[in-house]
Amino acid sequence: MNILVACDSFKDALSAEGVCLAVAAGLARSHPEASITCMPLSDGGEGVLDVLRAPLDLSPVTIDVMDPLSRIIPAQYGLSGDSKVALVEMAAASGLQLVTLEERDPRKTSTYGTGQMLADALARGARRAVLGIGGSATNDAGLGMAAALGWRFKDARGDAVPPDGGHLAQVARIVAPPGPLFEQVDVLCDVTNPLYGPNGAAWIYGRQKGGDDATLAQLDDGLTHIAALVKRQLGRDVADMPGAGAAGGLGFGAMVFLGARLRRGIEVVLDLVGFDAAARKADVIITGEGHLDGQSAQGKLIQGLCGRSHGTPVIALCGKLSATPQQIREMGLKGATCINSEERPLAQMLAATRENLERTAERLSLT
Repeated sequence: MNILVACDSFKDALSAEGVCLAVAAGLARSHPEASITCMPLSDGGEGVLDVLRAPLDLSPVTIDVMDPLSRIIPAQYGLSGDSKVALVEMAAASGLQLVTLEERDPRKTSTYGTGQMLADALARGARRAVLGIGGSATNDAGLGMAAALGWRFKDARGDAVPPDGGHLAQVARIVAPPGPLFEQVDVLCDVTNPLYGPNGAAWIYGRQKGGDDATLAQLDDGLTHIAALVKRQLGRDVADMPGAGAAGGLGFGAMVFLGARLRRGIEVVLDLVGFDAAARKADVIITGEGHLDGQSAQGKLIQGLCGRSHGTPVIALCGKLSATPQQIREMGLKGATCINSEERPLAQMLAATRENLERTAERLSLT
């Protein structure tokens, strides 16, 4: 039997490679005769740099940047051999994993550190940027990123406005940078949400970033304000484009401030890692992500993977399972299994992720 283990990371617990290795270890105990291939994947968000480093032959560049709360941390991006192409993973500087549960507040966080990585790549001669977004701690519509690249945001008195989620509604004037930026920017985007509204960045993703109802309403008002201001001052009307709400509105910001085009991250990644050939050879595909829910059918990894499984059955493992049986079928999955057999405090479940993946994979029925 040929088994392809192709998993995303489990946020706050294990990298994509760690998940694949844990699943493979469990399968090897119960299926010693099987040929098991590990293929770590990403939908364009957290972990995309590690997944694409070898396929794109990227060299690592490490610089000091500001994390979501403006603390100095080291962050790494990839640069091609001729320095013309940079792969930047926003989660390395602006990711949710960089702030503790107690620190999370999407009014205070910023994508400024992501912009610092892009600015460094630009200074080194990069002309094209590939930006993986997702897994963000932010809800700033990309203003932080833009500020690091020279854009300026001023209030009605002409004073600088902090480029974070809590100050969006105070921006009255947008000032473009003096010089050109990248010739081409491709954003790997894993969701289809618009910028604002009930399905926008704040209401759909803001709660996991630490926002309560009052905070989410404030953030959504700020995003609505920024969209109207951008349309009025810059002539860009992209707030309703699928993916504008990705990464707290960074999808919107990348289109407006970088002239970026949004691409489905999972499709790009599957092409670059040679997934189609591996899927055709496999008898079964084991995939997984931290939380399998209705959102998993909207441009995320599992939905994209199932669409290119070439008839090979796909089974998903997850840390939390809230998708209905109908949603599981609609994703194209043969089945889905939660690795946590009982509800425990989140910290305990995260700490046991590797062990639970191995145990669940060992007991998994592949027929």
